[in-house]
Amino acid sequence: MNIRLYNARILTMEESTSIQEKLPIFPGEVWVKDNRIAAVIKEGELPKCPYQESVPMIWDREIDCGENLLMPGFKDAHTHSPMTFLRSYGDDVPLQQWLEHYIFPMEEKISGEDIYHFAKLAVLEYLTSGITSIFEMYLTPDDIARACIDMGMRCVLTSGLNNFTSSIEQQEEEYLRWNHSDSLISYQLGFHSEYTCSEDLIRQMSQLAHRYRAPVFTHLSETVKEVKECKARYGRTPVVFLYDMGIFDFGGGGYHCVHMSKGDLEIFSGYKLYAITNPASNLKLASGIAPIAEFERRGIPVAIGTDGPASNNCLDMFREMFLVTGLSKVRENNAASIDAVRVLQMATTEGAKAMRLRDADVLAEGKYADIILIDLHQPNMQPIHNIPKNIVYSGSKSNVRMTMINGKILYQDGAFCINDKVEDIYAQCEKIVKRIQNASQ
Repeated sequence: MNIRLYNARILTMEESTSIQEKLPIFPGEVWVKDNRIAAVIKEGELPKCPYQESVPMIWDREIDCGENLLMPGFKDAHTHSPMTFLRSYGDDVPLQQWLEHYIFPMEEKISGEDIYHFAKLAVLEYLTSGITSIFEMYLTPDDIARACIDMGMRCVLTSGLNNFTSSIEQQEEEYLRWNHSDSLISYQLGFHSEYTCSEDLIRQMSQLAHRYRAPVFTHLSETVKEVKECKARYGRTPVVFLYDMGIFDFGGGGYHCVHMSKGDLEIFSGYKLYAITNPASNLKLASGIAPIAEFERRGIPVAIGTDGPASNNCLDMFREMFLVTGLSKVRENNAASIDAVRVLQMATTEGAKAMRLRDADVLAEGKYADIILIDLHQPNMQPIHNIPKNIVYSGSKSNVRMTMINGKILYQDGAFCINDKVEDIYAQCEKIVKRIQNASQ
């Protein structure tokens, strides 16, 4: 489908953009051909792009953006999407108690088909928040991939391998299969955490990473308890232990990264490992506040994730962005510790780099058409002094007018443009939850 998005303000988030007080925004239009961006055109300029044809492009749709903002979609760099079935279940308890008493017992009762339906529910929420890509770790990755393909969501899968689920052999098969199939789905190596994996399993994980020279991602240094127990087991922090095992020889990073020692920070800096922060989840579980400003000072790349809807419980990148900068200011006792512009980069281009989505990072010719339209004609965006900072400090889901993924508009003006009826998705998920609850009685 050929789509013309015109009369827009455009924020490309391209690499040439430095951390400034104001990011460059210009009036113009974006052309989409099939699943790619055919042209990004400044007002008054003629398009020059590899997709230009000998005859004028015929539009299937032309959308007047009303001087609202076109920008790349947000990259949610840590998700457990099917945990929608546990939203507001087992709340208000510490992480380990939450996992052992509420989450793990309930997860034993769900099937792959259940996971498929709950992942679809999460995708609906991602779309309302302008999220166009997710970095997904959960049980039965194939069912999540199927849900994302059916819903049109771009998804980077990673394994939740641990002592109880999946295997090295299964992960290798998934890694090879999903990196050579549907363009919406890709796969990066991973495992759940040091504390859920034996030393032998982690050694096998390292061997797999070395076999493919691939980065690895895992939950890392999320709580004081996790770090303390790892030191008791191995005499080292989780970061140092995994580093010594060769897990990070080809890059990757950790989810959360709240309790980091000086040695941990040196490893992350030296290997340019990604610290993927999840501020709302860490607050709700009282895990702590990640040292984002210290990451920045050391040149450690940072991306942002929501974590799962059982620990957050809201899949909302606007809230996450505000918390990243707000909590850093409090932690550092410095209102200038993290600039909102930098946080917007973390939520878009940095997330794309962490997820290795090289063709879905910015608005530019030839990139995937993963585009959102931000409504600037609402009270929380007025007056327009600085649009990027408005997005971080005052933006909300209500400002998302459109979410396009892979050239398809999936959400527009409060309505979902998907194959399923939304109420049918809700009803199916409610049915599954009642079945699980009855089985638990």
